Amino acid sequence: MQIRAQLGSGELRPGDRLPAERDLAEQFGLSRNTVREALRTLEISGVLEFRKGTTGGAFVREGQGDGVVTGIADLFRLGTLGHEHLTEARMVVALATTRATCERGSEADLDALVNNVRAAETAVKAGNISERVSINLEFFRILANASRNPLLIILTDALIEIQVLLLEVLTPAPSSTVMASRRRLLKQLLARDTENAVGEMEVHLKALERHYLPQREDATSHSPNTGAWQKIRRRT
Repeated sequence: MQIRAQLGSGELRPGDRLPAERDLAEQFGLSRNTVREALRTLEISGVLEFRKGTTGGAFVREGQGDGVVTGIADLFRLGTLGHEHLTEARMVVALATTRATCERGSEADLDALVNNVRAAETAVKAGNISERVSINLEFFRILANASRNPLLIILTDALIEIQVLLLEVLTPAPSSTVMASRRRLLKQLLARDTENAVGEMEVHLKALERHYLPQREDATSHSPNTGAWQKIRRRT
């Protein structure tokens, strides 16, 4: 649609309010129904947001990747993306964010990682595994934000979204294994020891893959549309 072209040219910017449907229809020579469907598509993809009230309407969203995250997660639910794709992408993205954080993460970013690990250790002591898992996943979001790379942030959010789906049917890795690696990684990040931090992240993700692989194979051993796998596929 022409709206995308206007975004690309800079005619429309984040926060701008679009004209009313009637005005857009006249501007582009389209029916109002066509314009309405086009706006709906842009909303679903995360380009626009609709606000209610007298000052409401269709607005260009700030640069967020919600639509991308949802789209990637949906591709996984549909089976277009497989576990092997998830594993490979997670490795590439996590190693890139680890390297970037060592090189340009701020002290505030590093403090946030320290606080995250402390919170995870508190959850482990309390025996709250689900809380520990949630905090551990948040570690990757903090790491991505520290990279200062919007695309890595979006991809990390998408991969975490899929991981959350998987953890509905898979048993999390042991706390002792995860936290030992996390403490080593944190120490290397604080020292900005890039190569060892990247190496630790790689070892950690490979260990997670060894833990989850037998469970995934068991979940899909009979049919990709039955049992635990079906639970993931049906979630909306």
